[in-house]
Amino acid sequence: MARNRRHEEEPETHERWLVTYADMLTLLMVLFIVMFAMSQVDEAKFNALRAGLAEGFGASSSFMAGSDSFLQDQPEQTSPEVVASMDFRAPTPPDQAVADEAAREGNRLEAIQKHVEEVLRRHGLSQDVRMNIDDRGLVISLVSRHVVFQADVAELSPRGQHVVDVLAPVLRAIPDDLRIDGHTNQVQVRPKYYATDWDLSAARAVTVLRRLNEAGGVPADRLSVAAFGHEMPLVDPDEPGSQQVNKRVDIVVLSPVSEEARALLGTSGRAGSGREGGS
Repeated sequence: MARNRRHEEEPETHERWLVTYADMLTLLMVLFIVMFAMSQVDEAKFNALRAGLAEGFGASSSFMAGSDSFLQDQPEQTSPEVVASMDFRAPTPPDQAVADEAAREGNRLEAIQKHVEEVLRRHGLSQDVRMNIDDRGLVISLVSRHVVFQADVAELSPRGQHVVDVLAPVLRAIPDDLRIDGHTNQVQVRPKYYATDWDLSAARAVTVLRRLNEAGGVPADRLSVAAFGHEMPLVDPDEPGSQQVNKRVDIVVLSPVSEEARALLGTSGRAGSGREGGS
């Protein structure tokens, strides 16, 4: 029995410390590998990233103001490949971009306006047209006090036809779409030959559109019509003689820029009512 108990007892060993020692060496090796990996920074890429972030946020080129970065005293050596792969341009603020777009468009429309003014002046028709730039674009108003339209009718007078024919080559040469807006004055009476002011203003706009297309050669796919009746006076209806000016046709050079940029070009700001004169 005693012999069997001796065989069942586990033999004593003095080498178990090797397991703990091997575990400790393994952990130390992993620790040194991690520390070594953390110390290997691609300085060129880090500097390029730092400069790009600084440019993008409008900050200075230093990594952190007042910090003791381990790269702070190192010379910046950015490789050409890294520089070429990054965009260092600071993004333009949205508001500034819209303002720049509006400024460019305003200058372009002003140039067209000056050209129109010069052409009209050469033909002695400067007093037959009013122009302004608003949130639609360049507005060329054919004012009826200079006998563009007679009361209650939509036919262009001979002088009105001449005005449209002089404008047509200028409008044909620009790429913008054109909207022809018809208007009547603010007299609250039924037009003599039309059911409503809407019908009369629409007929006047179509008359000008057809003249531009058929006689002036302006492409039909650039032309459209809108009718406003008496709702959008050009001048205050309470002013003397305003009714003769407010019954008119506007040739609108429609601006192609964004709605936000067009809003900066100006507003028409027309309002009012009145009761003198014929439509």
